[in-house]
Amino acid sequence: MTAETMAGAALRAGIQQENIDGRIVLGLSGGVDSSAAALLLKEQGRNVVGVFMKNWDEQDENGCCTAEQDYEDARRIAEQIGIPFYSVSFTKEYYDRVFTYFLEEYRRGRTPNPDILCNREIKFKAFLDLALAMDASALATGHYARLDKSRGVRLLRARDGGKDQTYFLAGLTAKQLEKAMFPIGDLEKKEVRALAEKAGLVTAKKKDSTGVCFIGERNFKKFLMQYLPAQRGEMIDTRGKVVGRHDGLMYYTMGQRRGLGIGGMNEGTGESWFVVGKDLKNNRLIVQQGEHEELFSTDLTVNEMHFIRGEEAEAELGKTFRCTAKFRYRQPDQAVTVFLENGGARIVFDSPQRAITPGQWAVLYSGEECLGGGPIDVLTPVKPLDPGLFE
Repeated sequence: MTAETMAGAALRAGIQQENIDGRIVLGLSGGVDSSAAALLLKEQGRNVVGVFMKNWDEQDENGCCTAEQDYEDARRIAEQIGIPFYSVSFTKEYYDRVFTYFLEEYRRGRTPNPDILCNREIKFKAFLDLALAMDASALATGHYARLDKSRGVRLLRARDGGKDQTYFLAGLTAKQLEKAMFPIGDLEKKEVRALAEKAGLVTAKKKDSTGVCFIGERNFKKFLMQYLPAQRGEMIDTRGKVVGRHDGLMYYTMGQRRGLGIGGMNEGTGESWFVVGKDLKNNRLIVQQGEHEELFSTDLTVNEMHFIRGEEAEAELGKTFRCTAKFRYRQPDQAVTVFLENGGARIVFDSPQRAITPGQWAVLYSGEECLGGGPIDVLTPVKPLDPGLFE
């Protein structure tokens, strides 16, 4: 029996006798956002069932299970609001569908975004399937995003632009979003906290979680070392001169400045050093003093372009279209021209972009609507690195 089957059986046993008319299953994470979402739905008179998802099973540096406090907070919130509460484990599904991909991308020298895959494969697939099996009419989460279901399903930015999370939802499909609800999408973050404080919710002043979903605020380098063996190697500049040693290519990303260990060198311009490339064949990290043309790109290629509304969006947009894009979370929108070809896309920037990172997602927007996106595969630098560096 798989973890998903076991989870489904446990949840079924708990809520099978509940009134199923209009039931909404809410992902209750133990944070203030999902707490406020639960409160809003309850105040609307909705039949809400809070479910805590456990996706990762590991202790932190202090020997504490990192999910225990969140679980306890979620349980207390459900008790305060007066809704049924259950827990479900998707640790096996998460490991198989998200974490293995995460590790493979790092092996390839790329920097993946597992949160996008988690939403697509776990929250709005495994969890959504489970909710629908429980005869739920919808799956609600505490994401900052909005939905327009007046003409099909369109994913829209949240009203709070600083907290908008559509970037992380860009891998979803219209079919998945048909059953989704984002109760706090029309609220500012300060309004969410004020709502929670007024209701006396225990999570009202809880600090927002940061970092990769399963790593949290732990030291990323130490975490990755547990799963991928480090291979130290040379750190060279753009002329091929050895300027230091790196701890393993997987620990570095394009444009990185901190943690290189070469800032105190007496020679050179005195400017900061930045990562501008990786030589996987020879296990060498390529760095540059100062931010120059090698760090900037004119366009990128996504080999597998995903549109939330699928063929409908492609037909609307055409093979070539103008829109805006983000290449990392919270980046201001960048004006681009998109050329669709062979299931992928070439995205040309109006202005050169700094430190575009293979493995991260390029996410497209048309005004308020998030169109979709895909993982970045190839870059065209303003000034390519000397091919001799890779020999």
